[in-house]
Amino acid sequence: MKIGLEQFWNLLIDYLKPQKGRVAKFAIALLASIGLQLLNPQILRNFIDTAVAGGSVQNLFSAAFLFIGVALVMQLMSIVATYYGENVAWTATNALRADLVEHCLKLDLSFHKVSTPGELVERVDGDIQNLSKFFSKFSVYILGSLLLILGVIVVMFAEDWRAGITISFFALTALSILIRLRSIAVPHWGSYRQVNGEFFGFLGEQLTGIEDIRANGAKTYVMHRFYKILHRWLPTYHKARFADTILWTTTNGIFTLGNVIALAVALYLWNQKAITIGTAYIFFYYTTLLSEPIEQIRTQLEELQQAEASIYRIQDLFQVQSQLSAGGKERLPHGALSVTFENVSFSYSDVQGQASTSLRIKKQETKPELILQDISFHLPPNHVLGLLGRTGSGKSTLARLLLRLYDAQSGTICLGNVPINQTPLTDLPKHVGLVTQNVQLFQTTVRNNLTFFNQNISDERIYQTLEMLGLSAWLHSLPKDLDTELGPDSSGLSAGQAQLLAFARVFLKDPGLVILDEASSRLDPTTEKLIEKAIDQLLIGRTGIIIAHRLATVQRANQILILDRGRVSEYGLREELIQNSNSHFAQLLKTGLADLLV
Repeated sequence: MKIGLEQFWNLLIDYLKPQKGRVAKFAIALLASIGLQLLNPQILRNFIDTAVAGGSVQNLFSAAFLFIGVALVMQLMSIVATYYGENVAWTATNALRADLVEHCLKLDLSFHKVSTPGELVERVDGDIQNLSKFFSKFSVYILGSLLLILGVIVVMFAEDWRAGITISFFALTALSILIRLRSIAVPHWGSYRQVNGEFFGFLGEQLTGIEDIRANGAKTYVMHRFYKILHRWLPTYHKARFADTILWTTTNGIFTLGNVIALAVALYLWNQKAITIGTAYIFFYYTTLLSEPIEQIRTQLEELQQAEASIYRIQDLFQVQSQLSAGGKERLPHGALSVTFENVSFSYSDVQGQASTSLRIKKQETKPELILQDISFHLPPNHVLGLLGRTGSGKSTLARLLLRLYDAQSGTICLGNVPINQTPLTDLPKHVGLVTQNVQLFQTTVRNNLTFFNQNISDERIYQTLEMLGLSAWLHSLPKDLDTELGPDSSGLSAGQAQLLAFARVFLKDPGLVILDEASSRLDPTTEKLIEKAIDQLLIGRTGIIIAHRLATVQRANQILILDRGRVSEYGLREELIQNSNSHFAQLLKTGLADLLV
């Protein structure tokens, strides 16, 4: 995919529109600075011609002081232009970063399964940081340099048409060569950014699993992978930088040729008595002045190549679309929700393969393995379903489908007799509460961790909920009560306390369907007894799905559904299955856990 200058320009326009005032101030300062750069050589010419002609010292002093004053104002305008240019650029790129983060948050889990956190950090931060450098300098140097070149050409034509034609030919030739060479390094910089992303993805993965790595003595393996990435990284960087040197060498040759042309034209016109020695000087001065904007353009074209690689990756990420539709306009009813699955089948391989294709990740084509196959059941409102099965049988996948973290490849899922793909996607989390084995705490206050930033939940409700869950003593031990900052490992939370906080979140959300996915597996027996009463209260007036390995955790269930390799092994009312000695559930009870279920 080749990105043209028009796309760069469109990207600039899109993110500069909200900053019209600052852009106008920047443009005024930039134009003033360029105008003064063109004016100062004229003062020098007057000084030289006056000196050669034997003019008065007073005129020479006046010209000198005027030159110094213009130079000072020119530097001031340059500083102002740079200030506004940098501010405009950072505001624009921060807006782009926010758009990219929002886009990533809207993508479904199939995308996040094939993208490591480190790679996404590199795309959102690294690529846009690289782009912000380009934006801030492009607006100041590229645009300013082009205007300065145009101004020099106009002034040279005003002095002598032959000089104007010569300098125009030189400038156009130089710019044409540089633009033609602009894309040489783009593929190499794209590869460099890709390796960069893989490196940060690797770091994120290893740092997250540092406890397991140290506990199992896997440091040697980790360092081996670390060095393999580094060995790919440096040669890729060398290739990109070597391609950049072509621009550097070409620019130096152009500068030398420009000086030769300027001196030759000036000498010819002076011999023809067509110009003064002062005018001959400014011919050389203006030609030398062109070297600065051309050098700036060359430098920025190097940045452009890196920016082009970054924009390619950014646009590639923007083109990734969620596999989930936004849903329809049907609203879920309030209160307890019925749950219906009709011939539902699902495969992770299918959805992850689509995300991989969108990200241009090559995956070996294999036949999709169905995690759930032809699942059908109906759970009435205010009833509880006990979902049993071995690890990998598809229990947690079924819960993810209810929240539309994924969409099933076939079949229909209804909540409250409403197909979940016909209700707004943003509406589902309000009606479905999920508690899993793993509890994610965020770097924010206790209040925000419990309410997920819902300001409509009062502190009184939070206190009542924590009191019911036995967490009041822990809360009052915190230095700032609900305003205490939490984090992944802060405030001395045990695994059991963190699990209780997850239960508190569901209580506060007050959903119509509650899904407990091995929610008490991390609790000690004492804490588990404490939470049993809370679960009973949580299920009052709500429908529940309890996912468990242990039979004891489904003793309050009205229905039992047993999964085996993604298929329904057994389904029915719990009491009927217990009384049926031939049922699989009854056979499981005979293993010695029957006393825990009655």
